[in-house]
Amino acid sequence: MCSIIGYYGKDVAAPIIVKGLKRMEYRGYDSVGVATESKNQIELKKGTGKVHEVNSKVQLETLPGKVGIGHTRWATHGKVTDANAHPHPSNSGKIAIVHNGIIENFEELKKQLEDGGYTFKSETDSEIIANLLQKNYEQTNNVKETILKTVSQLKGHYAFVAMFENGQLAAARFHEPLIIGVGKDDFFLSSDVLGFIEFTDNAIYMENGTFVVSEKNKFQILDFDGEHVKYEITKVSKEFADAYKGDYAHFTLKEIYEQPETILSAGEKTADSIDKTVDYIRHAKNIYITGSGSSYNSALIAKQILSKYVKIKVEPIMSSELQFNPEIIEENSILIAISQSGESADVLEAVKIAKSANCKIIAIVNLLTSSLVRKADVVIGLNCGPEIGVAATKSFTSQLVILYKIVQKLSNNKLTINFESFAKSISKTLDNPTSIQEIAKDLKEVSDIYILGRGINFPIATESALKLKELTYIHAEGIAGGELKHGPLALMDSSVFVIILNPNDSTYSDTLTSAREIKARGAKIIGVSDVNSDVYDYWIEMPKISEILYPISEIIPIQLLSYYAALEKDTDPDYPRNLAKSVTVK
Repeated sequence: MCSIIGYYGKDVAAPIIVKGLKRMEYRGYDSVGVATESKNQIELKKGTGKVHEVNSKVQLETLPGKVGIGHTRWATHGKVTDANAHPHPSNSGKIAIVHNGIIENFEELKKQLEDGGYTFKSETDSEIIANLLQKNYEQTNNVKETILKTVSQLKGHYAFVAMFENGQLAAARFHEPLIIGVGKDDFFLSSDVLGFIEFTDNAIYMENGTFVVSEKNKFQILDFDGEHVKYEITKVSKEFADAYKGDYAHFTLKEIYEQPETILSAGEKTADSIDKTVDYIRHAKNIYITGSGSSYNSALIAKQILSKYVKIKVEPIMSSELQFNPEIIEENSILIAISQSGESADVLEAVKIAKSANCKIIAIVNLLTSSLVRKADVVIGLNCGPEIGVAATKSFTSQLVILYKIVQKLSNNKLTINFESFAKSISKTLDNPTSIQEIAKDLKEVSDIYILGRGINFPIATESALKLKELTYIHAEGIAGGELKHGPLALMDSSVFVIILNPNDSTYSDTLTSAREIKARGAKIIGVSDVNSDVYDYWIEMPKISEILYPISEIIPIQLLSYYAALEKDTDPDYPRNLAKSVTVK
């Protein structure tokens, strides 16, 4: 969720830190702050709002010094206030920290510190770390020993960077991402490679349960037992440096329009992994597939296409639910884990549970340097490039393409899919957005939207609802067509819009009947279909294509509709309120 960055080097730190925080804005946040060290003194500025807003208000970039830390916060403990924004100084002001994650025993530690005379200015669990570091540093007068003692006292999942008044930086990682960027005469600490990619493409991905300490332009990495850790420097793909909007008004729109290309590139760099996955599936005792949000909707589609086209049963599991019923995972099975970032806490927890049952892990993931990749036996890369918009668009359709390719291989290529022809048909949809823009104008004052679909179209109904909720803040709900008369029909009246996912497949007639029943109650009908009907008040035309591809051809116009409706409602489609790209805390 939040973004961390630290800098130690030859240049003035604050402008570099602010630039890094701007690059990581897609992760979601509600406040921002920077602290630097100069002449053995720590200075700090922070506030609520976007990076450019806070920077304009308090001039973050003017802080002096060549060592610094920065943070964008997404509120968990405490309200969105200036006081709760990071960085947090210790009582003495000689240490400042930035922190991602949750400290589970913060109330216990806070009481102990308060009993020892320490005071707190925020409602956060993070401020505990600053004062705990101060207490331990006063006892040890050694940064390494201070970090060792502090991490032994903390419970939870966290990554933090601490800056000391002598100019030393230290950082610890425990179940939250933290990466070291290594330059020629400087180094960075960040939760995301985008934080430093403009300055260096050399990265060290810190292992779980390790910490780093800087001293005189050098650093050492140790584990939580104090033993030195061997590390490798990885070259980060420069594609991350190209995460710019170009001529598009928003990243979200750019990423929607990239889909004709990403449909063709999905999985291309890890084609051998698809073959391995097919072999694993053919010999599997049981197959489970898990994800969160859009990735879970991909899992639901995977269940249907594996069953329909190759007669293979798979059980989709919502990642966040598995911890409450881990017994459903049988030993020596396969878990397919789907994630854009590879850092989602719930997905990683599901993988941990499956590995404890001696399951093989297949990861379908965009970020090939993520935590999920390091836990997987087989990795299939989405290969769709950086996705900056918080709402999944091109990553979702790339996931589906990879699932199609797996099914195609399992069928011994009896199932043929012409992706080149399909990409061209998607381009035609994207080239003519005018009718979708007109529909979006009529959604401006709508409070409720329902999306109805049957069979393979139902997971797209739930994905469509998710896109509308994320981007427009309109209440949206996916409905299984056959369930209409079992409750949802009571909600239908003249104030409601209903999107009908109705391609010309085996569900067409039944879904058209449902549309008529809804319209009879006064609701407005938006039909998404390759066949027009008089029941539709609005028609979004789908291309006439292979049935297996209907999910992608349905969701892309809904992505566009959600985007344009967001503009009509004056919401930010790239950074929806209260949401983050990578949900790294539960």
